[in-house]
Amino acid sequence: MNIKAVQIANMFDLKGEVVSAESFGCGHINDTFLIGTDGNEKYILQQINTSVFKNPDALMGNIVSVTEFLKKKIIAEGGDPTRETLSVILARDGKNHISFDGSAWRMYTFIDDSVTLQTCETPDEFYASACGFGHFQKLLSDFPAHTLFESIPDFHNTKKRYKAFEEAVEADIVGRASKVTREIEFVRERKEFAKILVEMQKNGELPLRVTHNDTKLNNVMLTKELKPLAVVDLDTVMPGLSVNDFGDSIRFGATKAAEDETDLSKVIFETELFECYAKGFLEECGEMLTEKEKEMLPVGAMMMTFECGMRFLTDYLNGDTYFKIQRKNHNLDRCRTQFRLLEQMEEKREELDSIIKKYA
Repeated sequence: MNIKAVQIANMFDLKGEVVSAESFGCGHINDTFLIGTDGNEKYILQQINTSVFKNPDALMGNIVSVTEFLKKKIIAEGGDPTRETLSVILARDGKNHISFDGSAWRMYTFIDDSVTLQTCETPDEFYASACGFGHFQKLLSDFPAHTLFESIPDFHNTKKRYKAFEEAVEADIVGRASKVTREIEFVRERKEFAKILVEMQKNGELPLRVTHNDTKLNNVMLTKELKPLAVVDLDTVMPGLSVNDFGDSIRFGATKAAEDETDLSKVIFETELFECYAKGFLEECGEMLTEKEKEMLPVGAMMMTFECGMRFLTDYLNGDTYFKIQRKNHNLDRCRTQFRLLEQMEEKREELDSIIKKYA
């Protein structure tokens, strides 16, 4: 039993006395513990990554606002709010998080009898995640997105991401630019593309919505029968574009290749998986999306893939200072997989548009 975790857990308003505190999950940044009490209650104790999220008060304000809103919607649908969204446990002083030895900590109730998948092995799993994130969008469709704190400013501002890329090329602080001229040209050829979604939102063509911004498979809790249960990891919930949430899922899940695959012949964009996800997503939230949002879903997939590849390349040029690497050229390998996926999406654009029309 972790003594530090017990000390921190006891600062929250729990039911019963803490009898267990064990490391939980597979996160690489924050400490997370499963807390048990003598009343057979279970909780998740989690450190907030304040190096990334520098304002834990505002961050937790976002999470409380969104989860309380979701609970009302879930109850109205006849669902179970204790299982279908996160429930924040308040500290004994009434606050939604606590400080301990310079770190910020929060606590949620533990959602039992659920599964979280790290990789997508079957189309059914990808479809389930699509339904989960689509339903999340639907429930929050009338939440006033502008009232949320922007936890990572300009997170998906691809115009600014492009500017940062050009600055990295010009500075060339570790002398790598001459080794990646083809990749640099690949990005530059898409300079105008990088602006599209940002300018459409600015011009009022795409509405600002509450978005998750990290729509990977492992951020949807499922039942053992692979039915979507709750969307979790809400740190990046903030105002954004629905097409980007859709797109990030496609970037992550519509290929069976690893994100850092070195053999690009194995990096294949699976149109069938795109269709599987589009079907589930639009079944859940298609009615609340505007026609322009639906039309731009394939662009969202392309944009998130382009943005991610550009960020990997930028970090490579800057000397690998942001993304953790495990080997030489790791960020370059990651960049190349994203660009290979994007090329295939571009080649299949008409097919992707047809799939969206089929389910819209």
